Amino acid sequence: MNKILLTLFFVLTSYGSFSQKIDKSKSELKSGNSTRTSGSSSSNSSSSASIRNSSSNDFGLAGLLVEGFLYVSFYSTIGDYRSENHLYNSLSKYPYFDGESGNFQNDNDSITYGNLLRFDVENHFLYSNNNTFGNHLKAKIRPFQYFYIQADYHELFEKNILTNRYTNLSFFQFNVAYDRIRFKKFNLGWTLGTTYIGNDVKKAGFSYGLHTDVFAIKNLSFNSAMIWSKINGLPVNSFEIRGKYHKKNYFFSLGYEHLKIASPNYNFITLGTGIYF
Repeated sequence: MNKILLTLFFVLTSYGSFSQKIDKSKSELKSGNSTRTSGSSSSNSSSSASIRNSSSNDFGLAGLLVEGFLYVSFYSTIGDYRSENHLYNSLSKYPYFDGESGNFQNDNDSITYGNLLRFDVENHFLYSNNNTFGNHLKAKIRPFQYFYIQADYHELFEKNILTNRYTNLSFFQFNVAYDRIRFKKFNLGWTLGTTYIGNDVKKAGFSYGLHTDVFAIKNLSFNSAMIWSKINGLPVNSFEIRGKYHKKNYFFSLGYEHLKIASPNYNFITLGTGIYF
């Protein structure tokens, strides 16, 4: 009997501690990364002298490498407006407004609306299990085809099965986004910005990411996005992939989101809708 009670107590406490991932994320983000070793500073100082001795002879080669790196980086992230015509493709009124264009349309298309201001809003319900769920609200302001501003707001909830109380975690992502490739059926780009954790954490960190949209079949599209950031030395990353069914200037979506907030991982099935203004 004692063994049964002990086993039951162990299972309940283990499950209860496992279910409280949100509290673990917030606690770790507040305390920060404690894995830094004190010996790293001494090893860095011992190696710095040898680096200084060798670096003085490599300035010429380093200069060429830096120049080449900057050129490749600029071309891969911004593009060459002198030779890449797709960079001038206009922003579409909304995906499939003409039956074939996605976020961009060719300038030589018969229907041309020019550089429109577009406002995209979408909301997704996140479901992991009966004890863990959330919501993801996303908004994009597109003043023209060259870049846009994006804001994401996640609100996660988790129920403690022992106390029946909910804990929540709020985090925000603010980014400037640039589409490096702007075809009518496909766009690919990057984001730069910041991630902020609310609640009692109240800390922010630099973020960067990649995103893509594919408009392969009429009225259907697929998009994915990844954002990496660190707060207090710990990762706060997000990955999403969705399929969207477009109807006029709105859509319905079904997808998947993975979040890593400090050491805990969160996996959600998503169901949502959106509209283009």
